Amino acid sequence: MSQSLATVAYLGAAILFILSLGGLSNPETSRRGNLFGMLGMTLAILATVFGPSVTADGIAWIVGALVIGGAIGIYAARTVKMTQMPELVALMHSLVGLAACLVGFASYVDTSIQYQGAEKVIHEVEIYVGILIGAVTFSGSLIAFGKLNGRIGGKPLLLPARHWLNLVALLVVIWFGKEFLAAPDVQAGMLPLVVMTAIALLFGIHMVMAIGGADMPVVVSMLNSYSGWAAAATGFMLSNDLLIVTGALVGSSGAILSYIMCNAMNRNFLSVIAGGFGSGAPSARPAAGAAAAQPQGEVVPVTAAETAELLREAQSVIIVPGYGMAVAQAQHTVYEITQTLRDKGVQVRFAIHPVAGRMPGHMNVLLAEAKVPYDIVMEMDEINDDFPDTDVAIVIGANDIVNPSAAEDPSSPIAGMPVLEVWKARTSIVMKRSMASGYAGVDNPLFYKDNNRMLFGDAKKMLDDVLAALRG
Repeated sequence: MSQSLATVAYLGAAILFILSLGGLSNPETSRRGNLFGMLGMTLAILATVFGPSVTADGIAWIVGALVIGGAIGIYAARTVKMTQMPELVALMHSLVGLAACLVGFASYVDTSIQYQGAEKVIHEVEIYVGILIGAVTFSGSLIAFGKLNGRIGGKPLLLPARHWLNLVALLVVIWFGKEFLAAPDVQAGMLPLVVMTAIALLFGIHMVMAIGGADMPVVVSMLNSYSGWAAAATGFMLSNDLLIVTGALVGSSGAILSYIMCNAMNRNFLSVIAGGFGSGAPSARPAAGAAAAQPQGEVVPVTAAETAELLREAQSVIIVPGYGMAVAQAQHTVYEITQTLRDKGVQVRFAIHPVAGRMPGHMNVLLAEAKVPYDIVMEMDEINDDFPDTDVAIVIGANDIVNPSAAEDPSSPIAGMPVLEVWKARTSIVMKRSMASGYAGVDNPLFYKDNNRMLFGDAKKMLDDVLAALRG
């Protein structure tokens, strides 16, 4: 394949990637978006493998790598559960960071192309920055994987003077960058490059360890952005225009998503990086004249049969899914309950909080898997004002996103965070295994409100009982 043909193929792939992102912006076009993305990646791989940059001797190695990587991908796609998707995404981000690091070191020691003057400086800056971003992405994503997987606790690790440590690390990285650019040969430049990589790996670990469990959805989108910029840096190192464009698309879209997620949690990006949300640290005093919202009243349990009766008598029902629904794999039963109620003339809608679950769009994916109609799945801003006119709001395994403390308690760690105001419905039903606090580690006064009922037990079993009672 000539260089001109490869360039045209790259341009076509870039257009397909842009169409893919556009399709993924709406649930109804997401399948088409995925198809565009797959076609674009296939075209990009073919143009790279058969392009002028790869010799005949290298094709066998590339095909072998594709077979091994494809086999691992197929195995993961078939075996990973929907509840494990967030940690899988974090793990995939780590591989992008690792690839950027390896390509950076390979580009530095490659003597087949000799750069001189300004070109040499620019190329080495690309290598240094690419490895820096890649190392932070790699180690940070591994820690995120551990937190999402439960192998590392969700409570943030807040080291003394952590901000000063980060500042010192940054200054050291800048100093070694100067030494790296001034190195007369590869051997001399390898030491500052290795030291910077080690610091970047430690920074990635420290950065994500300092972030509390409640901020993990933001972390996933943030690491998605980092992986995109790492890919773009790799593109600069390899002089690959498509990799630069694709990395920029992923990096910018991840950054925009992070901004949206931070707005949804009433957080700014720098405060997320600094950590502390969900730390259990003493919170600020409430403002003058404001009283902290403390749990008051008694918890009123309810049975599956009573829940079914409340749903049967309702005219309007809003379902709020959370991570507990994902763990119990209860989305299919939820769909059957939804269909049963709609057949009886009940208006049923779903309320999705932007940070419900463990990654952006987690609940939307689960509901789409269960074939819940897209038109009844509403975002928080679309449906929050409808709770006062709702007969029953049923919360399935969610906690922090329906916590009244965010609106009523100025001293709460989640004060100011926009939440789904389920307590304004005539009756709210919360499905949980126990009275334990949510991922943010914050108590929920919703459980004690007069119009709230608690349906304790495994979400799948309880919903099966509710469905049986509705059909009985």
